[in-house]
This record gives sequence, structure tokens and C-alpha cells, in this order.
Amino acid sequence: MTDAIVVEGVRKRYGDTHALDGLDLRVGRGTVHALLGPNGAGKTTLVRILSTLLRPDGGLVEVAGHDAVTRAREVRRRIGLLGQHAALDEELGGRQNLEMFGRLYHLGARHARVRAGELLERFGLADTGRKAVKRYSGGMRRRLDLAASLLTDPEVLFLDEPTTGLDPRGRAEVWAAVRSLVGGGTTVLLTTQYLEEADQLADRIAVLDRGRLVADGTADELKALAGGDRIDVVLRDGGQLGAAVALLPLAPAEVSVDVDRRLLSAPAAGRMKVLTGVLRALEDAGVEAEDVALRRPTLDEVFLHLTDDPAATPAKETV
Repeated sequence: MTDAIVVEGVRKRYGDTHALDGLDLRVGRGTVHALLGPNGAGKTTLVRILSTLLRPDGGLVEVAGHDAVTRAREVRRRIGLLGQHAALDEELGGRQNLEMFGRLYHLGARHARVRAGELLERFGLADTGRKAVKRYSGGMRRRLDLAASLLTDPEVLFLDEPTTGLDPRGRAEVWAAVRSLVGGGTTVLLTTQYLEEADQLADRIAVLDRGRLVADGTADELKALAGGDRIDVVLRDGGQLGAAVALLPLAPAEVSVDVDRRLLSAPAAGRMKVLTGVLRALEDAGVEAEDVALRRPTLDEVFLHLTDDPAATPAKETV
């Protein structure tokens, strides 16, 4: 079996609101699959259903080969969940927290102690195991929280906005920990508000909007949906913007103009061919470029492209 998570036609309503409206999603084993979407898109509802905390109104949900509704106990034995807020005792040390959670998971005193030591070592916290959690940095707390979610060595791990509120160093620490987990074979479903996080970590990215899947693919495939590669040209003289547009070997409708930044931006499907043609046309006309760059759309642009029309009916794009 190649899929760790299978979601087919899942629906969930809260009153008149469709939190999930016929959602389909598959997550391959041993991969990181990110969920993106605006607030209210259904991300947290989906995670709660997958982790057996909420029952769907309809549809199929399988996690680690088991139905999340009819075999919820089997699913719980195979998953870990890291919520948006750390569930740690501030007064206890890191080792004490892990041993306590281990006992709550019915690991037994000795097994919980051994497992706590393994995880403290794995997440670079062995030297801080006796320190009270209230003295931990944000990144250390999140790594400890992540360690607690792994006490039972889950096949599938759900991370719901795991780096919210962390500084760049703390986020980098959590990212390194997630990469290590996936390298060991764990499947990770990640919800995040940070587009860079999805770009850095995810093998595939699913974009949700109003309870439906509107796109699913690799970061590069999703970026292609937002128009593919572009060439950006900053002119030294902003007064030449109009003339420059007419000179470019592209249809004027394809060129966007930012007067304040003296910037022309246009599609660059041929990359080097387009770049060479643009530079030659400007040089022949005596129009001086201050800066020229080839770039791909950012995930921020993809996100806005796919979710910025509240009146539109989402249409799934799988690439």
C-alpha cells in the first residue's frame, strides 16, 4: 500500500457552513504533504477528522490502512498529533514531561524512561532534560512537544501549524526535526500559514479553499499554475516604461507595469530565449536596465492566485 492517508468525498457541516465539501486527498507513505488555505478553509477540521477527534458527516477516511471512523482505536495506535499550542507542564523538566506522557500512553515506567532518553537525544535536548520547561526557548519547547508526539513511534504524524510564533532560529530547528522524521520513514501531514515552510519541507502541497481541494502538486507544479517563470526588468529611467513595453518581443497584454518601482514583469516561458530577446530589444533602443532577473512565482503568489476570489467556485487542479 503506497498511501498512508486516503480521503474520498469527505463532508463536514457546522450548521449551514460546509467546513469540508466533498474533499479528496491522498498522502504517500514516508512523505511530507502540506495543507495550505485561508482561515476557515477546512484545514484544522480535516486534521481533527484524520486524528479521530471528529467524525465526518460522510465520505471515506483511511489512515495507516484503517478506517478512521469504524476502526478509530487502531488509527490512534498508529498516529501522533502536534497541535498549535504546546501541551507541556512548565514546571517539570523535559525528561519528566516525556516520562509522564509515556505513562499516559501506557508504555510502562521502564519503557517510558528509555523512550524519553532516546527522544531527548534524537532532538538535541539530552543536556537540558532536567531543566524546567519554563526555561526553554520557543524552539526547544516545540522540539520537546514534537518528541512527546513520537513516544509511541507513530506511522503518521499530524502537525497543525507547528512553528506558529517561533523566531527564524526556532523554525529552523523544527524543520530539521521534521526532515529527520521523514528520513526515518514517518509520514507527515503539515498545516501551515507559512508559505516558505511548505516550500522547504513538503514533497507535495494541497491547497484548500472553502472546504474543497483546489490544487495538489509539488511546489514547482503549483508555481506553474500561477503563470510559470517570469522576467522582471527594473529600468533606470521610469519615464521609459511605456516605450519599453512596446519594444519587448511579447504581447503588451502579457506585460505588467509597476510605475513606482520602475518595473516591467512578463512571462518567460522560454527563459534564456526570452531573456536574451528582452535585453537585445532594450539595448538596441537605448533603454537602460538597472536590474534584470528571471524568477518563478512564489508560493505566496500561487496562494493568492488560487484563493483570492471569494465568489468563485473552487475547481480542483491536480498536477
